[in-house]
Amino acid sequence: MDREKVKALLEAVAAGSVTADQALVGLRNLPVEDLRFARVDLHRSLRHGVPEAVFCQGKTPEQVVAIAERLATEHDNILCTRADRPVVDALLGSGLPCRVHAPSRLVVVKPAAHEGVGLIVVVSAGTSDSAVAEEAAVTAETMGNRVERLYDCGVAGLHRLVPHLDLLSEANAIIAVAGMEGALPSVIGGLVDRPVIAVPTSVGYGASLGGIAALLAMLNSCAPGISVVNIDNGYGAAAQANQINKLAAKVR
Repeated sequence: MDREKVKALLEAVAAGSVTADQALVGLRNLPVEDLRFARVDLHRSLRHGVPEAVFCQGKTPEQVVAIAERLATEHDNILCTRADRPVVDALLGSGLPCRVHAPSRLVVVKPAAHEGVGLIVVVSAGTSDSAVAEEAAVTAETMGNRVERLYDCGVAGLHRLVPHLDLLSEANAIIAVAGMEGALPSVIGGLVDRPVIAVPTSVGYGASLGGIAALLAMLNSCAPGISVVNIDNGYGAAAQANQINKLAAKVR
């Protein structure tokens, strides 16, 4: 972080030569921190509202810890996604306060409680989709949203979904997680006037092709108002739902 630039901006605000809004624009343009193996964006929360997340897959445990330690000097609620056991053990052994969500392969570094705004509803088609659904739900909660879960509500038993239409209609955004034929988002999109973010999962028998069948079905949905993220991308769905929900909360 360029501390001299921060100091100069704060002094200018105190002197009245720069407004608070102008100072915020200046802070947004400060450089990232270079750790040689990673360039850590310490100011993403100023632009996006949430800190940079750490995608652990492909990184060594030591690299994940180093990035998390640097982010933790500036932020709380830092998301480490796709964390396998060695990464989890390294984070727990680092001395950083951590909350581990094993089913969703998430670790939240410096977890801090806060009151969630608005409402995001995460719906999963089957219990087998719950790991991806939980990645979406925990991510959305960590980003400061109120989240409700509706699991095992797939199209093979629509009577499990229909009783919850009031809750779905209350949401500012709905995340629909499904594998197999991937029909759940289309059903929800035809029932409520809420934006639906479809998440195909790699769950299914051979012809599901590791989630490609669900992905193509969601992309070809005839229900309006549906967007689609990549296979098993619960984090990406939560990030999009977070932006929709926060905008809706501002309007209200």
